[in-house]
Amino acid sequence: MKYDVILAGVGGQGILTIAYLLDNAAINRGLRFKQAEVHGMAQRGGAVYSHMRISDREIVSDIIPEGRADMVLSVEPLEIHRYLYMLSPEGVVVSNIAPVINIPDYPDQGVVLDALYNLPRPVALDAGAIATEAGVPKAENMAMAGAATAYMPFDLSDYEPIIRKLFERKGPEMVVANMKVLENGYRVGKFTRALLEAGLPGAVACRAVAMCRPDSLDVVHAPRVVELLRGQKVGEVLSKAREGLITLDDLIVELA
Repeated sequence: MKYDVILAGVGGQGILTIAYLLDNAAINRGLRFKQAEVHGMAQRGGAVYSHMRISDREIVSDIIPEGRADMVLSVEPLEIHRYLYMLSPEGVVVSNIAPVINIPDYPDQGVVLDALYNLPRPVALDAGAIATEAGVPKAENMAMAGAATAYMPFDLSDYEPIIRKLFERKGPEMVVANMKVLENGYRVGKFTRALLEAGLPGAVACRAVAMCRPDSLDVVHAPRVVELLRGQKVGEVLSKAREGLITLDDLIVELA
């Protein structure tokens, strides 16, 4: 088993914490890992990235060869495009949809999201909204780690002792809140993966998932959603203006 990940984002988004979670989950599973040091501008807002390699065998190099990454995980959507050349043909992109507008000519957000959704295998989530809903708005990196876990050799239970170690000094409620963020990120990742593997285009899968409350996503219902998303009303339903998120059950009703 081998899994190679490019971690990306901007300074201040908790890239090191994501790496810490994945590194320690690998250790707890008896796996090996190598992580290149984080490169980029250290100050808040500067682009940063790192290579992470996880395997059940010896890892010779900590640098992922070009075109061989299994995943590019970015906490900032525009940063994804710096590293697509690293992604393997079968690789997946996991990206936050909320921009960090740190340059004067930052593209229109709609253009950035369209470019993300039109990739072959995109998983997209509003990590900040997931974290804020759980009462820990700075924990968007936890949502990203949860979404990525849908494709990695870990379970959410692998993270609990690590989260406890990181946050229990701040009180048990912080442990619970961060685990909730991880779980809801995982729900987004797992449900999106099910839609993509059933053959839905990334743009349809991501837009459908983005309409739903993450805590309502249950992969058991993915086959029904896939069936309905292949119907004639998809464009009408997905483009309809709404107030806030709906539950997965509500989406199924709208599509039916």
